[in-house]
Amino acid sequence: MHAPAGLMATPPDQSMAAAREETEAAMFGAIDDLLDKSRVEAREIGVLLRGNVLSFNLGGMGCSAGLIAVDLAKRLLQVFVAKYALVVSTENICRNWYLGNHRPMLVSNCLFRVGASAVLLTNRRSERRRSKYQLLHTVRTHKGADDRSYRCVFQEEDQHNIVGVSLSKDLMAIAGEALKTNITTLGPFVLPMSEQLLFLVKKIEPYIPDFKMAFEHFCVHAGGRSVLDEVEKSLGLTEWHMEPSRMTLYRFGNTSSSSLWYELAYSEAKGRVMRGDRVWQIGFGSGFKCNSAVWRALRDIGLEEKNSWDGEIDEFPVHVPRVAPIVY
Repeated sequence: MHAPAGLMATPPDQSMAAAREETEAAMFGAIDDLLDKSRVEAREIGVLLRGNVLSFNLGGMGCSAGLIAVDLAKRLLQVFVAKYALVVSTENICRNWYLGNHRPMLVSNCLFRVGASAVLLTNRRSERRRSKYQLLHTVRTHKGADDRSYRCVFQEEDQHNIVGVSLSKDLMAIAGEALKTNITTLGPFVLPMSEQLLFLVKKIEPYIPDFKMAFEHFCVHAGGRSVLDEVEKSLGLTEWHMEPSRMTLYRFGNTSSSSLWYELAYSEAKGRVMRGDRVWQIGFGSGFKCNSAVWRALRDIGLEEKNSWDGEIDEFPVHVPRVAPIVY
C-alpha cells in the first residue's frame, strides 16, 4: 500500500476515520506478520499497551496529562541531581470547540473551560524548608488495550465532517473500572494493615477499602458532576471531602488536568491543610487512563498570595442544585 485509500477516492477522503484506517492497515499488518514469524503471543509483550505502561509522550494524554507529567518529573529527578522540574497543565478550548449539532459531541462544549496551573518540583535538599508538599507515590493505569475504554472519549468527525470529541454512555462504568485497577495498585502503599487484611479476607466479595483512613484530603478530577458523584459513591466519601472538587467544577468548569491544582488550592485557601496531612489526587483521562498522586504536607498551608481562590474563598461552598430534565 503506497498510497492510502482515502486519497485515492473521488473526492479524496481526508477524514480522521480515513487516517486511522490508513495507520491501522499498515501497523496491524506489520505486527501480525511479526508475531506470526516470532511465534510470540501478544500477551507476552511487556512494553506496549499493558495497564502499567509508561508513556512519556505527553501529547494527547487528555485530562490525565498533569499527573503523568508529575510522574515523569519524579522519575527524572531520581536520575538528575539538584534539579528543578516545571510541570505546566493547561486546557485550551479554542482548537477543540465543536461547531456541529451532534449531541454526544456538544457535551464537551458545556463542560470545558480555559485554565492552567504550574507546579515546581525539586530534589534539592536545601529547598525542603520552602517546599509545601512531599511527593510520596504516583500510580498510573492505562486501559487503552480495551477497545471499549479506548473509544469512550474519542475525537472524530460527525456526519458533516466537523471534528469533535464524542463522549460514550459507558464513560462512568469505564472510569469506575480504571479507578478500581488503580486503587488495587495504590492500596498496599497507603492503607493501614487493618484495611489491607479486610481486603484480603473479603476478596471473594466486592470490597472497597476505607481510604479516609489513609488520606485527609481528596482532589478528584472535576470532569463533570456525574464523575464526582460516582467517585464519591465508590469510595464512600463525604460532602466535605468532595467539596474542593465540586466547587472547582462550579467555579472554573472542567479545566482538564489543571483542575486538580485548583482543588488543592481550594483546600489551602480554606486553611484545611495541616502539617502531616496526606492528599490524594485522582486524575482521569481519555485512553482510558486513571492516575494517582499522593502528597504529604510539610507544613501548615493557608491562603497565600496568587491563590486562584483569593478574594472569593469566603463565598464558598455554595449549594449547586441538580438540574431536572424538562418533560414535554
